[in-house]
Amino acid sequence: MNTAVIVFPGSNCDRDLAVAFEQATGKKPHMVWHRETELPDGIDLIGVPGGFSYGDYLRSGAMAAQSPVMRAVSDAAAKGIYVLGICNGFQVLTETGLLPGALMRNAGIQFVCRDVKLTVANSQSAFTSRYKADEEILIPVAHHDGNYFADAATLDRLEGEGRVAFRYAEEVNGSARNIAGVLNEGGNVLGMMPHPERMSEAAHGGLDGKKLFDALASA
Repeated sequence: MNTAVIVFPGSNCDRDLAVAFEQATGKKPHMVWHRETELPDGIDLIGVPGGFSYGDYLRSGAMAAQSPVMRAVSDAAAKGIYVLGICNGFQVLTETGLLPGALMRNAGIQFVCRDVKLTVANSQSAFTSRYKADEEILIPVAHHDGNYFADAATLDRLEGEGRVAFRYAEEVNGSARNIAGVLNEGGNVLGMMPHPERMSEAAHGGLDGKKLFDALASA
């Protein structure tokens, strides 16, 4: 599997994501600068990493969504290529329109940084096939704007179509219905607020995040 990691000014989890991709696939990912207009040939999986793209000015992810490379990412997603957006990457994907909803300020108006328990709401996607349905896993979060919001009709549609991938097992940031990860209609785009790449080695304290990358590597 050939992978790419998009890099914006202010990305600070791009190297972490690149390491997780390489460990799962055995190949170094392409690091793609935000001003590129095309992706390398033969890419199977694109990662949009966490951080503070463009310093979170205007609105988290809003400026990054206008970067030239995101047009190429959108085109790739439309062709069925896998796209994983983590934390700020999730924000970028909603701002780009690849995923519904929006990420708002945490309900407590504070930065949240700690390990949290998640429940696997959909174990049938390419991203979650190594998990069991309703499995409880431990993944770190680190965000200030992680409160997932969508109107009731959208939330009902996401749940009815099995597009909620992960839920918080406890209230973390005020997210609607405790949603921590959302899939697109085609099932090839996932946005999630917790950081699976930070729980992908035993030295990190656990391997719950590694299952996600291993699932993608075998997809």
